[in-house]
Amino acid sequence: MTPAIGLIAGSGRFPVLFAEEAKRRGARVVAVALKGVTDLPALTPAVDSVECFALGQVSAPLSFLKKSGVTQVVMAGKVQHVSLFGGIIPDLRAVKILASLKDRRTDTILSAVAEEFKKEGLEVLSSATYLQHLIPAAGVLTKRKPSADEEADAALGWKAAKALAGMDVGQSVVVQGRAVVAVEGMEGTDACVRRAGQLVRSNGEAPRLVVVKVAKPRQDFRFDLPVLGLDTLKTLGEAGASALALEAGKTLIFDRDEFVRGADAQGLAVWAVDGGTP
Repeated sequence: MTPAIGLIAGSGRFPVLFAEEAKRRGARVVAVALKGVTDLPALTPAVDSVECFALGQVSAPLSFLKKSGVTQVVMAGKVQHVSLFGGIIPDLRAVKILASLKDRRTDTILSAVAEEFKKEGLEVLSSATYLQHLIPAAGVLTKRKPSADEEADAALGWKAAKALAGMDVGQSVVVQGRAVVAVEGMEGTDACVRRAGQLVRSNGEAPRLVVVKVAKPRQDFRFDLPVLGLDTLKTLGEAGASALALEAGKTLIFDRDEFVRGADAQGLAVWAVDGGTP
C-alpha cells in the first residue's frame, strides 16, 4: 500500500505546495482542513483525502488520521495567532492542553499539540519536508546586489529581528536610514511591511525600505517555518521596499524561481544570510 503522510493544513499556498510535492514523490496525502482557515477548493484536488474540522478540535482529527493509516504528520500553512482570542470552541482534549500551558505563545501551544500527536503514535515532521529545494543557501539571489547602505540597514534589522523572534513577538523588521520603522507582531509580515511604507510616506519621504526576515533562535521547524511568497513580493513592491534579507537555510520561498524573477523585475535586492549579521 502507498505510504500515507498526514497534513494539518493552515491557510495559503503552503499546504498545497507540500501536498503536490509529496504526491509527486509517491506519498498518499491525508489532509486535515481547518474551517475558516484552509483554502479547501485549492487543497482538495492536491490530496488523496481530506476532512474539515473546527479550530480547537484535537480528538476527532487525531482519530481521522489514525484510521487513515497515518503515522507521520506535517503542519503547513498559517493559523493566525489572534484566533486564540475568540471563535474557537475547544474539545475536552484541547481544554486540557490549554490548561496545562505555561503561556499562550505560538511555540508553546504547537509543541503541546505535537506532544499529543506523539502520544497517539503520530510523529510531527519538519514543515520543510519534501520542500528543501525551496530553501536558499547563503548568497545573493537576485541580479542586483544590496548596496552598502542597504547592508547597513539590514545589519541593524537583523539584530532587532533576532531579539524579537527570541521573544516570539515576530520574525520580520523593516528599516530605513539606519532606523527601525516597523516590527512584525501578530498581524504578519505583509501587514508589517505595508505599515512601514505608510509611516514613511506620512512623513513626506519616499520609501526605500529594507526588510529583514529571520528564524527564531531556537526555531522548531515542525511548525512556524519562516516563509515568503508571491503575495509578500507584491507587498514589498507596493510598500516601496528596495531590499530583502532573509536567513539562509531556514526560510522557505514559495514559487522560488518566479519569486526571484519578480524581484528582478522590481529592482529588489534579495540575499540570504548564513547566521550572524548581514
